[in-house]
Amino acid sequence: MKTLLRSLTLLALAALPYWAHAAEPSTPPPAPSLEQRVAGLEAYLGNGDPSAPLKDAKGTVTVALTPAAQTAGPGHNGFMMICAALVLFMTLPGLFLFYGGLVRSKNVLSVIAQCFGLAGLVAILWWAVGYSFVFGKSFAGTPLGVIFGGSEFFFLNGVNALPNTDYAYWTSQNVFAMYQLMFAIITPALIVGAIAERMKFSALMLFMTGWMFLVYFPMAHAIWGITGEMNGVWNAAASIKAIDFAGGTVVHMTSGWSALLLCIILGPRIGFGKKALTPHSMVLCAIGTGMLWVGWYGFNAGSALAADGVAAQAFMTTTLAAAVAAFTWAALEWILRGHASVLGFCSGAVAGLVVVTPAAGFVTANGAMLIGVLAGVVPFLAVVYLKAKLGYDDALDTFGIHAVGGTLGAILTGVLATADVNGNLNLNLKDIVGNTLLTEQFKAIGVTLVLSIVATVVLAYVVKALIGLRPTEEAEARGLDITDHGEEGYNYNS
Repeated sequence: MKTLLRSLTLLALAALPYWAHAAEPSTPPPAPSLEQRVAGLEAYLGNGDPSAPLKDAKGTVTVALTPAAQTAGPGHNGFMMICAALVLFMTLPGLFLFYGGLVRSKNVLSVIAQCFGLAGLVAILWWAVGYSFVFGKSFAGTPLGVIFGGSEFFFLNGVNALPNTDYAYWTSQNVFAMYQLMFAIITPALIVGAIAERMKFSALMLFMTGWMFLVYFPMAHAIWGITGEMNGVWNAAASIKAIDFAGGTVVHMTSGWSALLLCIILGPRIGFGKKALTPHSMVLCAIGTGMLWVGWYGFNAGSALAADGVAAQAFMTTTLAAAVAAFTWAALEWILRGHASVLGFCSGAVAGLVVVTPAAGFVTANGAMLIGVLAGVVPFLAVVYLKAKLGYDDALDTFGIHAVGGTLGAILTGVLATADVNGNLNLNLKDIVGNTLLTEQFKAIGVTLVLSIVATVVLAYVVKALIGLRPTEEAEARGLDITDHGEEGYNYNS
C-alpha cells in the first residue's frame, strides 16, 4: 500500500508542471490595429478577402494581415437570403403559373404538382449528397473528382453560418447552400414544359432522380465548383476555361436539350397536329412570366454572391436584355403575322432572360442590348419555324427557348465578356478573354450537349422499361389532374 501511495505521489508531482501550464490563461491574440480594422471594413464593403495582406499601388505590403472573418457580413448575407427566396419564387409559383396557363385546363394541376414534387425531391437529394457533390472538394485529385466535388458536406455536415471562402467571403455557407438549392430545383422543373400533359407523375419523379445525379450535379460542379474542370474563373487548373455567370450551360442547356430528347422519346400528345391544343389561360401565363422576370433578379444578380458592383451590373443587363427581347419577339410577330400576341411578349421576355443569364455579370449595357435583340430573333425562329419543320411536340417550347437560348447565351458570353465589367476575369483568364475564350465556350457547349443527350436517352429507356413513361390513352384523354392527382383545377359545378 505504501509503495502504491509513493508511486501516485511521484506521478502527481511529475504532472504538476503540466497542470500549472494548463491552468495558465492562454494569451489572447493582439488587438487589431486601426489600420487592420479599416482594412477589414474595406474588404467587407468591396466584397474582398478579409484575411489578405493589404498592399499599396506598388504591391508593397502596408498591413501585414487584416482580421480574418469569423462571421458573415449582414448586408451581403441579407441580400443573398432575399435572392434565394426570389429564385424559389421563380419555380413556386412563377414557373407553374407560366406553364400551367399554357396547358389545357384538365392538366393545370399536374404541372403544379410536378413543380412541387421536384422541389421536395431535389431538396432531399441536395441535403443528402447534392450540395457536397457540387461544391465539395475532397475528391480533388481522384478520378471521381472529375465528376463530383466531394463528400465532406454530406447531409449538410458542417454547413453553418460561417462563410465557405472558396465561394463567398461574406455569405454564410448555409445561406449559400440554400441559394444554390433553388437553382437545383428550377432546372429539372424547366423540363416539365416539354413533356407537359403526357408523362406520368411517378415516371417523372424517377427520371429526375437519375437526371440530377447524371446531369445536374456533375455539370454544376464542373462549371461552378472550386475544383470544377470547366470553372475558368476560379480554377486555374481547369481543363476547359469556360465561364457561365448564372447558368446558361448548367441550367438552360442541360434542361433544354434533355427536354428535346425526352419529348421525342415520349412521342406527341394525343391529337397533336390534328386539333388545336391551345393554352387554357393566357392570363395565368402572363402572371407567371412577370413572376419569372422579378425572380430572375435573384437568379442573375444573386450569382455575384454579394451585394456588390458585379451584382448591380447583372441587375442592369438582365433588365435590358429581357425588355428588348420581349419587344423584339412581339415586333417580329407584328411584322410577320399582323399582331403582337401576349404569348409573344411572354416568350420573348423569358428568352431574353435565358440568353443573358450566362453573360449577366460579364457584359456591358450595350452587350445586353445586343443580347436582347438576338434573344428575340433566334429563339423565335426555333419556336415558330424549326419546331414546325421537324415536327417534335415540345409542348411549351422548352427546347426552343431554353436549349437554343442557353446555347446562344453561352456563345455570346464568349464574344462579349469583358474584364472592364468584372475584374474576376483577370484572375485566370486574362490572356484568353477577347481571344480564345469563345473556343473554350464551344468546348463547354459540346460537353453539355453530350452529357445531357446521352444521360436523357439512357434514363428515359430505363424508366420506360421499369414503370412506363406515359399514362394510358384513356387516362391522358381524361387529363392528368384526375388520373394522377385525383383533383381538378376548376370546379364548374360550384
